[in-house]
Amino acid sequence: METSARTATPNGVTIAYRASVPHSADTGVPVVLVHGMGGDGRTWDRLARRLTAAGRRVVAVDLRGHGRSARASSYRFSEFAADVAGLCEHLGFDTVDLVGHSLGGHAGSLMAQQYPGLVRRLILEEAPLPLRENDPVPEIPSHRPTPAELWHATTSMVLNPRAVFAFDRSMTESVISQFRTPNPMWWEELPALKSPTLLLRGVRRGSMVDPHLLADALSLLPNGAVREVSCGHSIHRDRSAEFVATVLSFLVD
Repeated sequence: METSARTATPNGVTIAYRASVPHSADTGVPVVLVHGMGGDGRTWDRLARRLTAAGRRVVAVDLRGHGRSARASSYRFSEFAADVAGLCEHLGFDTVDLVGHSLGGHAGSLMAQQYPGLVRRLILEEAPLPLRENDPVPEIPSHRPTPAELWHATTSMVLNPRAVFAFDRSMTESVISQFRTPNPMWWEELPALKSPTLLLRGVRRGSMVDPHLLADALSLLPNGAVREVSCGHSIHRDRSAEFVATVLSFLVD
């Protein structure tokens, strides 16, 4: 595997990414990996190694305001999605498989909805589902996280305390507010989402996926599936072997 760190500026904000290329010939569409809030692309190192060993080209993104990517004046969900889609265009990717955790998973779902045909297969790991009108507000901490809490939340497979301090914590209130605001349009778009979609939910304390919303989302998806895992919010960290095997199986051509 050959890995290089690069940057691009798809929407006026510099986005950092790590591109991993297999030694053998590519065998499938590229895989884009999108981390959750407070982390960066290095959280996917183990998965990236396994995917490249299977012959897949991998791109692990640092979302705006995270890792080596630039800070921004705005952190709307649609902007996260547009950044990743713009990076795909910059790299010449017409079709990708996408794996996203938490905030990155929600951004990936928007990308699949807003850029038809770009996402071939979609894996949403512990991605909080948008509210509908009259849904109860989810229990998401409203206080500004401390560095220690952010370090616990980040899911890097290597000891990387610098990632915590590279995170622009000014986005916290914006992200929480967006998750607390109903988004009926997201639900209206689900029946048109053709990408086979796997929704991964932890069933222990710390999960951020409401099981009732999950069941309703599954009923609307034309080609959706759910897998529940015995852990909390970070499946790829806490159940890494099971997670990697599930991803590899789902992304098989």
